[in-house]
Amino acid sequence: MRPFTYERATDLEGAVAALSLPGAKFISGGTNLLDLMKLEIERPTHLVDISRLPLKEIEDLPDGGLQIGAQVSNSDLAADRRVRTRYPVLSQALLAGASGQLRNKASTGGNLLQRTRCPYFYDTAADCNKREPGAGCAAIEGFNRSHAILGASDACIATHPSDMAVAMTVLEAQIEVHAAGRAARRIAIGDFYRLPGETPHIETVLRPGEIITAVTLPPPPAGRQRYRKVRDRVSYAFALVSVAAVVATDGGTITAARVAFGGVAHKPWRSTPAEAVLMGRPANMATFWGAAEAAMENAVGRGYNNFKIELAKRTLCRTLAQAAQVE
Repeated sequence: MRPFTYERATDLEGAVAALSLPGAKFISGGTNLLDLMKLEIERPTHLVDISRLPLKEIEDLPDGGLQIGAQVSNSDLAADRRVRTRYPVLSQALLAGASGQLRNKASTGGNLLQRTRCPYFYDTAADCNKREPGAGCAAIEGFNRSHAILGASDACIATHPSDMAVAMTVLEAQIEVHAAGRAARRIAIGDFYRLPGETPHIETVLRPGEIITAVTLPPPPAGRQRYRKVRDRVSYAFALVSVAAVVATDGGTITAARVAFGGVAHKPWRSTPAEAVLMGRPANMATFWGAAEAAMENAVGRGYNNFKIELAKRTLCRTLAQAAQVE
C-alpha cells in the first residue's frame, strides 16, 4: 500500500472541500476501497473519512416513502422494520450480499459506488481497460464465466457487484448528491450508472466534487416483492444471476410488474421488455417464460458465460412465480 494522508470530515461542506485536494478520495466503511489500495489498483494520496457525517438516519417521508442517509450501514438498513415490511425486496437483497461483518461496515452510499469489476481487474498483470484505459480487456478471450451477457462492449464485460442496487432499481430509487457551490440534485438510479462503451473506467454520472448524501425510496409499489440470488457458494459471493421482482395480480391477471437483474451487466439491469410481456397477462409459467425470453433477447455470451443466458431465464421465472404466488 502506498503512503497517503488522512483526515476525518466533521461536516458535509468540509468533506466536499477536502475532496478538491489532488489525489483525494472519500472513505467510509472501506470494504471495497481498502482492498483495491492494498493491490495498488486504487492509489489515493489523501483519504477523507466521511463515516462520522450526520447521514445515518432513515426517515419517513410524507408521501409514504423513505429517505435513507448515505451513511446508514447495510445491516441497519436490512433490519429496519419499515424496510422489512414495506420494501422486503431491499432487505432480502441486502441480506444476500456479502458477510455479516461486511454488512456492518458497508454504507448505503459506498455500496452504490463500489467498483464494477471482475478477476482481471484485480490482476495487475492482465490487460484491463477499467484499470488502465486503452490497455484492452483480457476477459473477452479469457475465463469469463462470471461476466456480462447484456449491455457489454468490446472494452469491458465486467458486471456490477451490488445486490442492494438491483433492489433499489426495481423500487425506482432516487439518489441525492451534493457539491460545493451547486444546488443538490436527484438522480434516478436507472440513470445513475453508465454502460461501459469505450470508457468503462467512468462508471457513474457523478460530477467531480459530488458526494451522495441520501437515497429516496418512493412509496412501495403495488404487489409482492421478491429477490433471488444464484451464486457459486451460499455466502460472500457475487451473483452469477440475481433478480428483483415486484408483481401485482388481480383475479389471476398481472396488473403491475417490475423486473431488474443483477450479475448480467455493467449496471443493475431493468428489463422493460420483460415487464411489457407480463402486463395484462395470466400469472402462469407460460407468461413468465415469455417474459424471460424477452428479457434475454439481446443477451450475448462470450464462451464460458453462455450458461448465464439460460440461468437468467430460469431465475426470472422462479422469482416471478414466488412473487405472484404461483406453484
